[in-house]
Amino acid sequence: MSLKYSFVTPLTSMVVTKPETEDGTDSPLIADKLTEEQRQQAERLSYRYVPPAYHPPPPTYFVDGDPHFMIELPDRDDALCFNINDMPGTIFNLVRDPEQGILVNGETIGDKKIPPDGKINTYFWRFGIIHQTLGVRLEVSTQDISVLQGSKRVKLLWSGTASFKGPNMDLLLTKDRSLTVTLKDSVKFVVLLHKVWKKHPYHRDYLGFYTLDSHLLSPSVHGLLGQFYHGIEYEVSDLRPGEVPEKPDATMYVKGQELNVTRGWQRDFRRDVKNGENVPCWFIHSNGTGLIDGEAADYIVSGLFKTV
Repeated sequence: MSLKYSFVTPLTSMVVTKPETEDGTDSPLIADKLTEEQRQQAERLSYRYVPPAYHPPPPTYFVDGDPHFMIELPDRDDALCFNINDMPGTIFNLVRDPEQGILVNGETIGDKKIPPDGKINTYFWRFGIIHQTLGVRLEVSTQDISVLQGSKRVKLLWSGTASFKGPNMDLLLTKDRSLTVTLKDSVKFVVLLHKVWKKHPYHRDYLGFYTLDSHLLSPSVHGLLGQFYHGIEYEVSDLRPGEVPEKPDATMYVKGQELNVTRGWQRDFRRDVKNGENVPCWFIHSNGTGLIDGEAADYIVSGLFKTV
């Protein structure tokens, strides 16, 4: 008990009361006190003890769905989210680190036809990933994965499971589910494949993009996701009823601005690629205006491997 509840240290002595004996006497037992040498040794040892620190999981940054951007912040037990709506075929820059030579762009695709409600949903269906320093280029689509490293070109199909270990890059392809990309000394990404019933009248297969480790990227990293890799400072106050009872509004102070935000949730599909897990988040309206630097149009590029 003394160890469990930490009420005795090497520098204290303890009186233990012996249970009452048959003759009714209650004689105390005194634990031996430490000698001066033992006390000094215990003192030295006690200074060496460092209690284990709590390390929350690292933040996760991802885009999934039509398309929902999410910044999960476990150290605050919170998350921020926003949508980007644009025409199908638009290519957005997600990550750009000019110092490391890393680039990630994503191209959107629309539904097969306009649904009855008239809203055009867009999803990411193709990602271009470059690491110039390592000489790596990947094109990941809903159909297949092309890997170009130096003069070697490999094509992988989602219909199989494969593992590729190279000097600068590791790939792990899980059949019809995910591709994990680990780039040496820099970053770890996961691309999730969402397969939709082929005869679905509206929806198509699409992809999700998750950053699992980004702490080695340079301070100049940017992009729709990359700008958050080194943290985001914000405060939320003035919680009040919103349009929907279970989704209250609030005021967010971020980047020197006051934004009206709404408490909602988005789904994280890493553990369950079919149904996902609901993650509560503060939703920033109007394509993330006020949270992202500039506006959504600033992140549109002309090609899958282009920076402008």
